[in-house]
Amino acid sequence: MTHLIARPYWYLRHGETDWNAEGRSQGRSDIPLNARGIAQAEAAGALLARDESDYAPIARIVSSPLVRALRTAQIVARAMAAPGADALPVAVDDGLQEVCFGDQEGLPMGDWYDSWIAGAFTPPGAEPFAALRARAVAAVNRALDGEGTVLIVCHGAMFRALRSAMGLPANVRLPNATPLWIRPPERGAAAWSLDIMG
Repeated sequence: MTHLIARPYWYLRHGETDWNAEGRSQGRSDIPLNARGIAQAEAAGALLARDESDYAPIARIVSSPLVRALRTAQIVARAMAAPGADALPVAVDDGLQEVCFGDQEGLPMGDWYDSWIAGAFTPPGAEPFAALRARAVAAVNRALDGEGTVLIVCHGAMFRALRSAMGLPANVRLPNATPLWIRPPERGAAAWSLDIMG
């Protein structure tokens, strides 16, 4: 399937890592959260606990397996749990892993993203944008194909691919640990809608 299932969902990029703070491309490199990233994840969980019912309560959490996303998801799940209640379990989907940036991983973020998104340039050893988009759509559709509203905890380049699939400008940087409420297009509209919380 090349299109996203028309269901609303929550999306959260992982908290900050040292490589984020240094402006380096992470890609598939498994970089952990730093202290600021842990605090961001805690704040995102508190924000979701406070405001999720204004949109749709989160029934399930599905995360990338990379440690920066998985730890963010686990922190958010604990922060959202009512006192004395169990946290929502966090499922992992390998398809939600961040893009592989090949030779660019660990290097300062360059100015080649627009060319990569357009399919004109792919760094050596990296995943082409079209392949990332297909993988992102398939993984999010798996997450959407379940009971209740899902929170997907994932990555920045993955969200560029999802923005493309949702009819939105793709090359937009998503802040760390900022919850998004995402809705299918209204009747007659082409693009999905995003509410940024916080």
